[in-house]
Amino acid sequence: MSNFDIALPSMGEGITDATITKWLVKIGELVREDTPLAEFATDKVDSEIPSPKEGIVEKLLFNEGDVVPIGAAILVLKINNNEIEIDANIQLQKQEFLTVAVPNNNFNEQFVENEEVKKTKLFLSPLVRQMIKEYLISEDEIINIVGSGIGGKITKVDVENYLITKKEKTNQQISNEVIKLKEEPKNKHYADINTKDVEVIEMDRMRKIIAEHMVNSVQTSPHVTSFIEVDVTKIVEWRNKHKDEFLNKHGEKLTFMPIFIEAVANTIRDYPLVNVSVDGSKILIKKNINIGIATALPSWNLIVPVIKNADQMNLIGLTKTLNDLANRARQSKLLPEEIKGGTFTITNLGSFGTIAGTPIINQPEAAILALGAIRKKPAVIETPNGDAIAIRSIIVISLTFDHRVIDGALAGAFLKKLSEYLEKFS
Repeated sequence: MSNFDIALPSMGEGITDATITKWLVKIGELVREDTPLAEFATDKVDSEIPSPKEGIVEKLLFNEGDVVPIGAAILVLKINNNEIEIDANIQLQKQEFLTVAVPNNNFNEQFVENEEVKKTKLFLSPLVRQMIKEYLISEDEIINIVGSGIGGKITKVDVENYLITKKEKTNQQISNEVIKLKEEPKNKHYADINTKDVEVIEMDRMRKIIAEHMVNSVQTSPHVTSFIEVDVTKIVEWRNKHKDEFLNKHGEKLTFMPIFIEAVANTIRDYPLVNVSVDGSKILIKKNINIGIATALPSWNLIVPVIKNADQMNLIGLTKTLNDLANRARQSKLLPEEIKGGTFTITNLGSFGTIAGTPIINQPEAAILALGAIRKKPAVIETPNGDAIAIRSIIVISLTFDHRVIDGALAGAFLKKLSEYLEKFS
């Protein structure tokens, strides 16, 4: 029998911790693989954590209501096997490596060796290669493992020692984070408030994390916003003409948003350098076009469900997917994977009559598009008989972008192309 730590897994991009709302098991209880262990809540989604193994619950490491950092061990199982114990933190790292586009290069300079030594280490035994594959160790990590075999070759023991060292570093980071969370003072500014004249309410958990994300985004990316006016008269007329027919035929309410999503996806395909993120001095160009849609909740908080591979869907598919995600978002029924993996975000300010805005970038993305309200305005149009003034449906669209990797010329070209797709809608 041996102990097996189960860690809180990644629950979405940008989520650093979650609250235990309810334990579903007790100490001494036998659990099977995939048995739900606990319910967790984050700013974006509520979910259950299943057991990755069969065993007996040895210890619950947190209480209901505790805030737990992603990667922290939450429960200890007593299991019966003869396999090498793999800490849950390593399991977490496996998940993370599956989603990272570029290996991590943050290594201590003392391990940097010449190219000849690096080449020597690439001659690995089948057993070591299997371990590297199993634990998803990146190529850069392999190069920086000190080999104890003949000629500096990496052995099984070298890999095991590396994983132990990596685990210890991760555990220390998690311990520091837990201490920080527990020691964080609460209501530290309230003493200066005259509660007779001011109603004091505590931010809910979701609002606290949204606030943290917003501050982090502004501190990370130099924000710049460009605007463009677009004539969407053709879209308004087509939608008004066909919305009832669309509802009867497909059972879905047709809004303007799927049309905008389709146009944005086409524009991203033309200008892939807006569909990126930044990793140090590297630009990661995302091959998938996964568009997040900022959705307001009844609590006035915000969530961003993601339409995966939006460029591969037609208008019917986009409408059904969008309506389903939006409805379940408002009911707090989204799955963790449905808020992960976004590469570009759209926010609809026009829902509340706002003409234009400068939204904050949804990290680690590099751009966010804001749609203003569609308004009827007098506009100059070109006709075969000369210019004329007519009543047209006009929208202001803004693109807020990370000026580290996107310049005004690219942003302007992107908005211009988007306006062409929208104005030539057929």
